[in-house]
Amino acid sequence: MPPDAFPFQWVRPLAAPYLRGYRPKLERETGLRGYSFRIHRRKGKGTFGFFVGFLLEPDHHAFMKPSPPECLIFAFVDPVGSALHRSQVLDEKGALRWTFGYIRWLTHRPPRFEFHENELAALVRHFSMREWPKEKYKHFAGNFFTETLAWLVRSGVVRRWRELAEK
Repeated sequence: MPPDAFPFQWVRPLAAPYLRGYRPKLERETGLRGYSFRIHRRKGKGTFGFFVGFLLEPDHHAFMKPSPPECLIFAFVDPVGSALHRSQVLDEKGALRWTFGYIRWLTHRPPRFEFHENELAALVRHFSMREWPKEKYKHFAGNFFTETLAWLVRSGVVRRWRELAEK
């Protein structure tokens, strides 16, 4: 299926209830098809967010060793290398590093969460859809997204970032 024909518009209404307070933005660049849900800090620089969608072209995401097409959710702090990124991703007590440890402990079966501290996609969970029948893509991907978003909400990172953005 060509990347431009890949149906993904249903992802936004599925993810929105989990990511209340975050603004959705259509993503169709760098091999991604889906939505980023962002929240900007009121004071200071930086953006927190989550991408929910599909990885169709691996070029810009080779660090994940993907096998496209893939379901993909990742948490990010932008810009990478900023003070906000250092505090949330690199610091041992940062929200994403702590969340990675917590979620990794909870999820015993694949696909497990990955942590890429020097990439925009810092906290990542992805799964190849190659073995799935095409008619089941939406159903299986919906299950993957729902499960992953529930873990992110349960971990508290969604709420903590909303609160931090208000400060």
